[in-house]
Amino acid sequence: MTITYDPFHPKYFDETDLREELTRVYDLCHGCRLCFKFCDAFPTLFEFIDQHDDQDAAKLTHDQQDQVVDECFNCKLCYINCPYIPGQSEWELDFPRLMLRAEQTLYKERKRSVKTKLTDAALAHTDLTGKLGSALSGVANKVIDTPGSKPRELIETAVGISSQRILPPYAKQRFSKWFKDRDAAAPSGDDKQGRAVLFPTCLTEYSETQIPKDTVKVYEHNGVQCDLPEGQVCCGAPHLHQGNVDAFRKLGEKNVKVLADAIRTAKAEGDEDVKIAVCQPTCGYVLKYDYKDYIGGPDAELVAQHTTDAAEFLVMVHKGEGTELKTEFSGEVPETTTYHAPCHLRAQNVGLKSRDLMKLTGTKLSIVAECSGIDGTWGLRAENLDMARGVAKKMAKAIEKADSEAIAGDCSLANGGIELETGKTPQHPLSFMARAYGISEE
Repeated sequence: MTITYDPFHPKYFDETDLREELTRVYDLCHGCRLCFKFCDAFPTLFEFIDQHDDQDAAKLTHDQQDQVVDECFNCKLCYINCPYIPGQSEWELDFPRLMLRAEQTLYKERKRSVKTKLTDAALAHTDLTGKLGSALSGVANKVIDTPGSKPRELIETAVGISSQRILPPYAKQRFSKWFKDRDAAAPSGDDKQGRAVLFPTCLTEYSETQIPKDTVKVYEHNGVQCDLPEGQVCCGAPHLHQGNVDAFRKLGEKNVKVLADAIRTAKAEGDEDVKIAVCQPTCGYVLKYDYKDYIGGPDAELVAQHTTDAAEFLVMVHKGEGTELKTEFSGEVPETTTYHAPCHLRAQNVGLKSRDLMKLTGTKLSIVAECSGIDGTWGLRAENLDMARGVAKKMAKAIEKADSEAIAGDCSLANGGIELETGKTPQHPLSFMARAYGISEE
C-alpha cells in the first residue's frame, strides 16, 4: 500500500496498490463520518461498510469501491473539513486527490462504453466545441437554448449531456477577439495600480464573454493593466476529472509556458507584483494546484505562485500599499444580494473575496455556501442529474430563504444550477461591480 498523491510515483497507477489505499482511507472515513453531509459518496461508503457485522472496509467489493469513486464529484469540501490531511495528521488522508487517483487509474484499466467515451469527448474538448459554437452561434444557440426541448433530448441521447441543464449561449464574437479589437489605452503613470495577466477560461472565451469584458473594464477603471497572452487553451479540468491525465498534461503544458512567459515579461518591464487573474473557480484551482502536481517544474510553480481569483486580485489592490479601489458607485446597486460561494473557490482557502469586493458598493449581503452539485462537469452528465439536484436542494433552499433582490456567484456552471433550481439568474461578482460603477453591459 502506497500513501501517495504524486502522479509521477511508480505505484500511482498500480490498481492493486490503489485498492489497498482505498481500503485504508475508506476505513478511516467510516470511523470519522465528519463528511457525511457533503454528497452521496460518503453515505454510500458508510452503508456498504455497515452491512458487515465487523464493519471491515476490506470486505468491500471492487464494484462497491468504484461506486464511491463514481459518486464523488470532487467538490473538495471534505478536504477543507478533514482533520487528517497531509501535514496535519500522520494518517495523511486526502480524499479528493485519492478519488482523482482512482479515476485516473480506472481510466487506464477499465473498459468504457461508447456512450461514456462520447460524453467524455463532448465535455472535454471545450476549445473545439467552443470554436464551432461561436462560428455557428445562431444555429447552435437555438439548439441548446431550451432545456427539455426535443433538440436537447437528442443531444442527451447522442452525447449524454443532460437535457435539463441550463447551458450558456455561445457568443458570436469570442472574448479574445473583442480584447484585441477594442480601443483602450493601458493605465500608466500615477493612474496605474497593478497589472494582471488574464486567464479567461474556455467558458468565458466562447460563451459567458460578458464576464471577462466586465473584468477588463472594472480592472482598467481601477488602474490595472490587463494582458491577454496568445496561445491559451482550456485548463484541462474536464480531462483531469475524467481520468485522462495525458490529455490534461498536453493542455496544461501549453498554458504553463504561455503564462510563465507572460509573468516573466511583465516582471522584466518592472511590474514585480503582476498576477494571473482567473474568473472561474475550477480553472483557478487547476492553475494553483493541479499544474504543480501533474506537470511540475519551475514554470508550473511560477504560475501557481502568481495565480489569483479575479475578485481576490481586486481586494489585494484595495488593501495594497499605496493602492485603493474607487468607491464611487453611480450605477445600479441592489439593496440586498445573496452571494453563492462555489466549492472550488472555497477550496482555495483565500476567504470570501467576492463578498468583500461587493460589500464596497453598500449592498447588504447574505452568504450561501452550499454545493450546486455541478463541480467541474460531473453535474452536466445525464446519469448524474438526479444525484446532483439532490445535492443542490440545500443550496436552493438557502437562496430562497435569503430572498435577496439579486444573486451573485463566481462559477458560471454553478450559476446555471442556481437558475435551474430557483428560476433566478445570478451575476458574476465582476459583472455586479461593473453595473455598480455604471459600466454598461454590452
